[in-house]
Amino acid sequence: MGLRSFIHRLTAPKISTQFIAEKTKLVLVVNQDLKMGKGKIAAQVGHASVSATLKAGERNPSALDSWLKSGQKKICVKANYDGIQDLVSKAQNLGIQVVKITDAGKTQIPSGSLTVVAFGPDDEVKLEDLTGHLKLL
Repeated sequence: MGLRSFIHRLTAPKISTQFIAEKTKLVLVVNQDLKMGKGKIAAQVGHASVSATLKAGERNPSALDSWLKSGQKKICVKANYDGIQDLVSKAQNLGIQVVKITDAGKTQIPSGSLTVVAFGPDDEVKLEDLTGHLKLL
């Protein structure tokens, strides 16, 4: 074990033993208006997944714990910018965690462009009601 791993084990918050009975998942919505390449999409989805996981660890550790213990289910779907903004508004009203990823503008996308939004991890039924109508990426 490296020094960084050792320090992380000492300082990371302990995962609770409370387990949420509901199935949980993470939904990643990719902005199709930007016409990103496959590699760019993969990188942006990776940023969103990591950011959503870290944020859930701070704000909703029991949902994160449930998600981690149940296989870390995640799906990628697509929507246009206006559709994503509508979903963000609805998710915030429902108390679903929202993580927006914007691009730094160093490659193919203008700086500040909304590339991906992560919803959750949260209850699978809540997320299905929110994003179930979207097509898989």
